[in-house]
Amino acid sequence: MEFEESGIGEECGVFGCVSAGEWPTQLEVAQILTLGLVALQHRGQESAGIVMSTGTNPPTYTTLKGMGLVNTAFKAEDLLKLRNGNLGIGHTRYSTTGISELQNCQPFVVDTLHGKIAVAHNGELVNASALRKKVMRHGVGLSTSSDSEIITQLLALTPPMEELDTPDWLARIKNLMTETPTSYSLLVMYKDVIYAVRDPYGNRPLSIGRLVPISRLHSSGAEETDTEGWVVSSESCSFQSIGAKYYREVQPGEIIQISKNGVKSLSVVPRPDGDPPAFCIFEYVYFARPDSIFEGQMVYTVRQRCGQQLAIEAPTDADVVSTVPESATPAALGYAQQSGLPYVEVLCKNRYVGRTFIQPNTRLRQLGVAKKFGALTDNFAGKRVVLIDDSIVRGNTISPIIKLLKEAGATEVHIRVASPPIRFPCYMGINIPTKEELIANKPEFEDIAGYIGATSVRYLSVEGLVSAVQSGIESHGKDARISTKTTRFGHCTACLTGKYPVELEW
Repeated sequence: MEFEESGIGEECGVFGCVSAGEWPTQLEVAQILTLGLVALQHRGQESAGIVMSTGTNPPTYTTLKGMGLVNTAFKAEDLLKLRNGNLGIGHTRYSTTGISELQNCQPFVVDTLHGKIAVAHNGELVNASALRKKVMRHGVGLSTSSDSEIITQLLALTPPMEELDTPDWLARIKNLMTETPTSYSLLVMYKDVIYAVRDPYGNRPLSIGRLVPISRLHSSGAEETDTEGWVVSSESCSFQSIGAKYYREVQPGEIIQISKNGVKSLSVVPRPDGDPPAFCIFEYVYFARPDSIFEGQMVYTVRQRCGQQLAIEAPTDADVVSTVPESATPAALGYAQQSGLPYVEVLCKNRYVGRTFIQPNTRLRQLGVAKKFGALTDNFAGKRVVLIDDSIVRGNTISPIIKLLKEAGATEVHIRVASPPIRFPCYMGINIPTKEELIANKPEFEDIAGYIGATSVRYLSVEGLVSAVQSGIESHGKDARISTKTTRFGHCTACLTGKYPVELEW
């Protein structure tokens, strides 16, 4: 919950769809894209966009963009304009770079020497400033403040070895990946294909799904001959709502071509100096939807393991375990299971207040906090409560909740946090307050329990978090579709430790 009120948020979500078989397709690609973006709404609520292509030669591109939630950004009559598309990509945005304006709304579309391309990007380039200058030195003007436009313009530049009449998109994408090591998951649409790209460190997620007939959706025997189309998404949670089966993840550094003929892995760009991958560990802690799958494991299960590990590291004498709804619920259940204490609900959430963390304006975030919770007094009056939360970022929102519980009859309120203290900013796609704003860097942290009014406060250790995440990762080395060179795993914990996976350039 604390993340919601602190201004911490994901940058965005990307989604793409290619219909299989003969074109023009009978598949409602525009509807699938819209529903896919709705399922990724938690990754950004500022703006949304869709670019559709007929896939013909030359293709016709149709663009639809709007501010706000997907359901308000797109009107029914607008979606009718997209009905002739055979493939398309979409984007839902939360700004970590670039101001909140329609001009920064993705996907971006640019003309190249060989025709239009459309690009959707999740992440934040660690060397965006240097790349911006490089693009401008080529005489290219930039119309937005988003570093995603830099990616689009770099892809439009002709690589040195490319033939004048034949675009080599694999070479262009590889050239981009040598220019910037992280952080990005990209969808690049050109004519009749979508290229799905993940940076060599795998910092941001990207998964592929297979659209099948609804009658075969839950059948284990569904073959690829049943395929109605392919989808690619920041998170696999979007697949269920559109009738798609999880296929696999795009691996770190992998470039995949998705067409009406299927999915083809074109190349895997290695990391420099044998560095390990650096998948953002906070995708597991908070940002991802709990039913998403990363690295072969469900996010919900990882959060449960975090709660179990927290109970091992930070036990306490108490009567009940509860949570600040809702994202910390799996961790609270894990803590209760490991500690043997009963789990009860102590707070009732007003679901119509909304997820206030996603609004870029601080004042707008704060307005949603005041009447967000009610106390379920009968469940905890006269009892000692262990309250599990995601994090204490600034420390200014958990305090009123503790006060509420004590005034409603809790004799003790012990705060247990299912992640380590955040001490450093993120430069790879997560909007984190400045180092000075983080409570873990303030003098008050020495007595944080007294500062927020809790009986005690304990955090999960960095080692405990990493162990909880990595203990359940499946080995994909036996999957013939994935290069064995990509089976190593590693996670970015820079916001916790200050150890960034790459050197930052400013």
